[in-house]
Amino acid sequence: MLRKILLALLLVVTGSVAIVLRPDTSQAAVAFSNPLAAAPYGADPWMGYYNGYYYVAATTWNSQIVIKKATSVAALPGAGESVVFTGSGTANCCNMWAPSLHRLSGPNGTRWYLYYTAGTTACCDGQRSYVLESSGNDPMGPYTYKGQLNVQSGNGWAIDGSVATINGANYYFYSSWVGNLQSLFVAPLSNPWTVSAYGTRISYPTYSWEMVGGNTEEAPYVVQHNGVTYLTFSASSCNTPDYKLGMLTLTGSNPLAASSWTKKSTAIFQRSDANAVYGPGGQGFFNSPDGTETWLVYHANESTTQGCGGTRTTRIKKVTWNSDGSPNLGTPDKLSTSLTAPAGDPGGTVSFPVAGTKYRVIGKGSGKVLDAQNCGTANGTAIQQWTSLGNACQQWTFTKTTSNYYRITNANSGTVLDSVNCGATNGTAVDLWASLSNVCQEWSLTPINGGYLIANRGNGLVLDVTDCGSADGVAVRQWSALGNTCQEWTITA
Repeated sequence: MLRKILLALLLVVTGSVAIVLRPDTSQAAVAFSNPLAAAPYGADPWMGYYNGYYYVAATTWNSQIVIKKATSVAALPGAGESVVFTGSGTANCCNMWAPSLHRLSGPNGTRWYLYYTAGTTACCDGQRSYVLESSGNDPMGPYTYKGQLNVQSGNGWAIDGSVATINGANYYFYSSWVGNLQSLFVAPLSNPWTVSAYGTRISYPTYSWEMVGGNTEEAPYVVQHNGVTYLTFSASSCNTPDYKLGMLTLTGSNPLAASSWTKKSTAIFQRSDANAVYGPGGQGFFNSPDGTETWLVYHANESTTQGCGGTRTTRIKKVTWNSDGSPNLGTPDKLSTSLTAPAGDPGGTVSFPVAGTKYRVIGKGSGKVLDAQNCGTANGTAIQQWTSLGNACQQWTFTKTTSNYYRITNANSGTVLDSVNCGATNGTAVDLWASLSNVCQEWSLTPINGGYLIANRGNGLVLDVTDCGSADGVAVRQWSALGNTCQEWTITA
């Protein structure tokens, strides 16, 4: 019997409309676990579903904007990152934050517009809002740089922007400062890359839950339900475990007027010590493949000591609705929890790396392999690069632990790749150590440019060849992601 296929209209949270195929509702539920994107590209995530694929973009902290896609959320952790922009034309470049994609109509027809924050390499200096335009209907681009959004008088600081369509008009929501209050602003858009007026402030920190570690409201993002517009935002300092989500409701007729917005007096999503989830924020919303569900995408940390850096990972959670129609986000899930994928997800897995298979890990910049110094077997044996000798001291197995991380074991010694003393700063050394079953000995694999970034679960730093050296014996250490080949590795059996 032919399976009946229903056409459904998918209303995305920005107000754009797309036609999608609704899968047969009788298909089996698909299971997955968070995170969907680990270090180094897991903070400030945007996620969407379009034309058969999920798309994820997140902060890189370097000159690149990257996007990955997969047909199933189960396949997203192993999906390859594609570099879609490298900062060309951006003023004060390059420290890229908080990409946000929106499919909008403009003078050039319907296109994807990618909004992002960029500034100098010294964090938090000179950050402004910028926009790219796709050449067609592919969220992966290619993209053209359209320019800076002139949202603040005097070219003021402006971060974490996103767009919402309200009553047929497009508005740009972002965060900036008034005195010592980091506040929420909105500016009207005359086209997707041009504002018709400076932004106006619509909210600022007024409750104690918005002032932990700093007076902060940032990362505004709209979700709409039953004709009502809700503006979610991140509150308190992201350097604290009490970073959380708050919400405004558009109760008036003019989105540009502060009086039209009513703030909920309590947070709507916050830390869960019981589930080891800290600092949940940096959020957005997307619809399930069949258009029947709304999902939250957010980042969070695994310990109270982690803050605003690369340790944050991308997670998702299904949204339910309160009796008054407002979003109910519940409690953030523990990473080991098996969750049911969004409705209509076809399922999918990534089979690489294969458990028990011995691999060589080869630096793309040098061509040298990851090597246990002098074939040492003792705890504390240093890790370096060396010309391939084809021996077990240069072979590694990958054992999946939990939540899309791996323990990397040396085939000769049986000891595991370890972040020395669980260090958290650039330059932290790497060695071999007996398995301690802690996060300092677990690593994520992010495919990019035909290789992998290998990042430590505990500190978010990636394996790095010291000073991009090419000689035998150069130490392999940990460093923030820089977007270069000295931090990219091919994994070959």
